Amino acid sequence: MAKKTKLTRAEQKALRPIQILDAAFDEFVAHGFSATRVEDIADRIGVTKGTIYVYFPTKEDLFSAMIRHISLPLEDLLREAGGLQGSHAERLRSFLLLAYGGIAQDRRSRELLRFVISEGSRFRQLIDAHFAEVIEPLLSRTQMILDEGVMAGEFRKSPAANADIIVAPILSLMMDQLIHGDRRIVDLSAYVEGHLDLVFSGISVPKALGD
Repeated sequence: MAKKTKLTRAEQKALRPIQILDAAFDEFVAHGFSATRVEDIADRIGVTKGTIYVYFPTKEDLFSAMIRHISLPLEDLLREAGGLQGSHAERLRSFLLLAYGGIAQDRRSRELLRFVISEGSRFRQLIDAHFAEVIEPLLSRTQMILDEGVMAGEFRKSPAANADIIVAPILSLMMDQLIHGDRRIVDLSAYVEGHLDLVFSGISVPKALGD
């Protein structure tokens, strides 16, 4: 068996913020914002409460950083979306497929959504932070592809060419998974293909007779 390489002090220090944010996510999801104690987060990774305050001066700062940390799959998705090729329809299809894989099927993204729903009525800033870091970039990228497709004459200028409408089934699937978990089996392939069929039926420019 290969012997594990021991991390240097510098490497351990570099990893510390990530360890804190992962522990914070587990505590926030399990106990809610108000009931989560910084000392419990510290206990999860074997450090002092003071160590956490070195990196995150307040619990609010820690929460905001945690949302950004959990949003990393979305950042990866947006980077991939920037390199998509093909027609606007091909780009939109590929982007939505990436969204299903990077967000709807990501457990931590779903749990973060559960937390925001449960805590948002008392802490408006939590909803605002989640929207700014997770939902708004997804909507903006989707709307950009739609608008470019309309300008190019590939998509119809219709009420259906709206990012909120296009993205809604992805968020709906996340909610369904949160509510039912493994108790309700969804045919994901059929769900995704049905979603895409509805999208392109609603926004594609009809082909002229004889085409």
